[in-house]
Amino acid sequence: MKLMPTADAAAIGYAVQLLRQGRLVAFPTETVYGLGADAANPDAVRRIFAAKGRPADHPLIVHIKDAEALTDWAAVVPDAAWKLAAHFWPGPLALILSKKPCVSMTVTGGQATVALRVPNHPLALGLLQAFDGGIAAPSANRFCRISPTQASHVVEELGDAVDLILDGGACQVGVESTIVDLSGGHPRLLRPGHITPFDIEAVLQTGLLMPVSAQSATLRAPGMMALHYAPTTVAMRCPTVDLPAGIQQLTTDGKRVGVLAYRHPLVASKRVHIIHVPEQADSYAQALYASLRELDGLQLDMILVEQPPETAAWQAINDRLRKATIAF
Repeated sequence: MKLMPTADAAAIGYAVQLLRQGRLVAFPTETVYGLGADAANPDAVRRIFAAKGRPADHPLIVHIKDAEALTDWAAVVPDAAWKLAAHFWPGPLALILSKKPCVSMTVTGGQATVALRVPNHPLALGLLQAFDGGIAAPSANRFCRISPTQASHVVEELGDAVDLILDGGACQVGVESTIVDLSGGHPRLLRPGHITPFDIEAVLQTGLLMPVSAQSATLRAPGMMALHYAPTTVAMRCPTVDLPAGIQQLTTDGKRVGVLAYRHPLVASKRVHIIHVPEQADSYAQALYASLRELDGLQLDMILVEQPPETAAWQAINDRLRKATIAF
């Protein structure tokens, strides 16, 4: 594994060379770091699944260089897709469309649809332009674990399983892209993200169908597992009013506790490690995974996460926390 800290032409050229050889390259996007392989090379894509320990029936998002490349992958591109691409790309929105026959089932998890997006990060865009093809790239972490938002997280997660890591600094959004299914008769939100349902409905001038449970969904998409984005330490969501009592109970039992707090003015102690994250949803999202990862690395007995508000602005964050934690 080699880590390259610059986005110069040599680094991108080396990454393109590796991708064309069927190797794995981790790179930053505005959401999280992706583990990339040539999406047109089934053997290379299988290496992604092996490196992550990801089941083969879980589809991957294919990153493309611009909206025009939609027609390289999608059998049908509805007007809604062109509208959303024009408004939000490059950006943290993935569109699910019916795939062309040439698109490998390895990428799509055996489904007749493909997820596509144009990332909004200069290094990712430079790589895609130079590669001039689709790059399949789920988050660069072990399956169901905390997504990486810094290059060092990729090193911790995957080590030598990845051939090259392009270091583009900390990701600015911090949670995975919004996913919208446009392969059926009506647009459906499959995964919430930085781009909200309100944003999408304003562009399409129609309402979105809301997510269905993973168990009842006929269409699988990234991030739909009941357990996902999770630390190895048991983590619990806790209402603000219950935090002091929860900490007291755990520490009285001799437990070492980590707390991810955004509002409660808690004070650390010998048995309590506290990380305060911002009260604004966008800033909280940017800090979320790195903060969970820091607490997870302390070998604590329990992590308590102060429950954020259940409002539209916090939908993506609460989606990730529900999958990464259990209720208090």
